[in-house]
Amino acid sequence: MSNEMLLLLAESLLETIYMVGVSSFIATLVGLPLGIILVTTARGHILENIALNRTLGAIANAARSTPFIILMVAIIPLTRLLAGTSIGTNAAIVPLSLAAIPFVARIIESALQEVDRGVIEAAQAMGASPTQIIIKVLVPEALPAIILGLTLTIINLIGHSAMAGAIGGGGLGDLAIRYGYQRFRADVMLITVIILIAQVQIVQSCGDALAKKFRK
Repeated sequence: MSNEMLLLLAESLLETIYMVGVSSFIATLVGLPLGIILVTTARGHILENIALNRTLGAIANAARSTPFIILMVAIIPLTRLLAGTSIGTNAAIVPLSLAAIPFVARIIESALQEVDRGVIEAAQAMGASPTQIIIKVLVPEALPAIILGLTLTIINLIGHSAMAGAIGGGGLGDLAIRYGYQRFRADVMLITVIILIAQVQIVQSCGDALAKKFRK
């Protein structure tokens, strides 16, 4: 493999890390409070609001059920508006983030639902406000599960970022299609797959270790 191809591989890897990193940050920034709202507004919880809960739940379900490749194409006007273009790594961050936000929200919701209601009731009995319960009880108690859920989100985004290469999203997926598939370079395809697998293994190992550290 030529030096030029090795440079392209390195550049594509950095693009993938950039896309996944930024979209993971945005998805967590929006999905975490959304997941908290989905839990706390449920029936019988500390901020019960059935109408809001069902509305947000329906939106999250609709977004999650849309295949990523269709989502990328459907929101091209929005991508152009936010990123100024519909191709490249910055453009790919828009659909990646939108696809991950409802996923993160549901993961956070599931993690928080596992918190023992007795702990929440004890905090209420001690006069804790809803905000204090969320910050000091719900999130800390569910932190290991939240970390594992976010790890799963990052792994999914690695796969989605490769798919984004199909429409010029940049990164390893774009390299695999342009050089591996269209130019019949089996070696490029193989190395791309190996790098993607290695990324997933590293992320999963780090996530497991971090969750173990915070598990009581």
